[in-house]
Amino acid sequence: MKLIKKYIAGIALAAISLSACKKDFLDRQNQSNIGEGNYFNSEEDLKMYLNSLYNFPGFGIYNDDRSTDNAPTTGAVEVKTMMVGNPTASTIVSGWNWEQLRSANYFLENFRNARLSDEILNNYEGIARFFRAQFYIDKVKRYSDVPWYEQTMNVDDTELLTKPRDTREFVVGKIMEDLAFAAEHVYQDGDQGGVNQWVVKAYQAKFALYEGTYRRYHSELNLTATANEFLQLGGDVSKDIIDNGGFELYTTGNPDQDYHNLFVQEDLSRNSEVILARYFQFGVLGSGFSTTVFGNYEVSPSKDLLQDYLRTDGTPYTNQSGYATFSFVQEFQNRDPRLSQTYAYPGFVLVNTSTYSQGGGLYVQQLAKNFSGYHQIKGFVNVTSNEVQQNIDIPVLRYAEILLTYAEAKAELGELTQNDLDISINLLRQRVGMPGMSVSPAIDPVQNARYPTISSSQRAAVLEIRRERRIEMALEGYRFDDLMRWNAGKLLEKEPEGIYFSGLGKHDLTGDGIGDIILLANSESIPAVREQNELGVAYVYYRTGTIGQDAGVFLKNGTSGTIQTIADMGTFQEPKFYYRPVPANQVLLNPNLKQIFGW
Repeated sequence: MKLIKKYIAGIALAAISLSACKKDFLDRQNQSNIGEGNYFNSEEDLKMYLNSLYNFPGFGIYNDDRSTDNAPTTGAVEVKTMMVGNPTASTIVSGWNWEQLRSANYFLENFRNARLSDEILNNYEGIARFFRAQFYIDKVKRYSDVPWYEQTMNVDDTELLTKPRDTREFVVGKIMEDLAFAAEHVYQDGDQGGVNQWVVKAYQAKFALYEGTYRRYHSELNLTATANEFLQLGGDVSKDIIDNGGFELYTTGNPDQDYHNLFVQEDLSRNSEVILARYFQFGVLGSGFSTTVFGNYEVSPSKDLLQDYLRTDGTPYTNQSGYATFSFVQEFQNRDPRLSQTYAYPGFVLVNTSTYSQGGGLYVQQLAKNFSGYHQIKGFVNVTSNEVQQNIDIPVLRYAEILLTYAEAKAELGELTQNDLDISINLLRQRVGMPGMSVSPAIDPVQNARYPTISSSQRAAVLEIRRERRIEMALEGYRFDDLMRWNAGKLLEKEPEGIYFSGLGKHDLTGDGIGDIILLANSESIPAVREQNELGVAYVYYRTGTIGQDAGVFLKNGTSGTIQTIADMGTFQEPKFYYRPVPANQVLLNPNLKQIFGW
């Protein structure tokens, strides 16, 4: 029976935020009396307090590739609005919130009041320092240089409240100190759904890879010479997890279902691949599952992602002559099985029809303006039971990511061997029945053009590992961070496209050779009495046109071509848009917070 962990919304003593205006900060009451003398007395007190720091993602991960080359969106995603607008420190104001940090630091100042053994106290210190590290990782990703605080502040701590930004190098050093302490002292086996040693090490490896590649590919930081030490750490910690963590990829021996089924399970507590999950139970704490993950609500998968999946023989899909004009049905033939376990495929049967007027049964791709025409089934619970939907657990950390981290770190260092691949990437491919990767693969010209800045001596291997990471972790919220650390923000400028249509008339979308939809010119009208196909099913009609015209679906050439989702993605300014400004109101309060990288 899975443990239901409710994340406590907050404790009163965590309320002070450095993001509040100075007057508001000064007017707040000192709340330390809640904990110093009468709260931090028992292990249960420590555990309850730390519950307030848990902030791991939930079902929303399946919408977090929005506005990357994985998934266009109709939503107002920050980077999208930046690229098409004129952003300033007065308009980009989110993110400068410090409540989580104060909560962690307050705990670290008071938890040793509890009369417990050093082993127990070190475990809880490690968890608190882990969450402080997580807080600062998010800040470094967003701002690079930020003030480092490892103590709570009083209203008269003017020097601390007005300190300048510390350097990225300094702050990352402190983050790694916190993670190293946590990795050494946090219990190896903790509460179900809680932070244990393997969770800490997974995040330690994850951030080490992020920082190592970020420093390697972002010369504006002047930290390239220090990149390898982080890559080495990422590889070493990943190998420790591989050798000693006891994790295995989830498989039942069914390569056509196992990958998809991993993301729609009601109980992940015994799943061998899951390092960390969020556990849910209907009537107690629901998963937050929403049918908006499937179809035309805000997000839809892109053709660019679809074309990155290999063919079943292990060769690039884009090696085929004429691939750019393949029909929807052709695109799914002889492909990596993960494609049809991530995208709704020809022949997909829809059961959960909560928001889809076309009804259940054999699914005909529903087209709509500003959407790709592709639909996501990864994370989509295709049953009608609300109880089942709300029981679905969310895999926050998967062993698959550790395997990818290990392989990428080794390849970036130029140290990747065939054995390294066989204990990492090739296990992922084996799960879905795909051929293994060799240590010196042929260079795919499409991948090569996508990532021109790779500096590793094992360039070909890095290219394929990046592909594998994109496919394995697709639509789980990883793509944006990956593009940022690889200095590949320019890929966001490419307008995401959808299904290709050869022209007006009838088109088969279910793979049975029988037409399902009819495309009309936008000058035509959809008939009141609709023609039926050979199966006696009425065709679905769409009027086509280009973006801005009165049409039901936008095609590149008006009456043919790929579905268009947006007219212009805008410009990704380098290096400026890899970072965010300190909000202007905070600079007014503390003039020592100087803007960097063109903000």
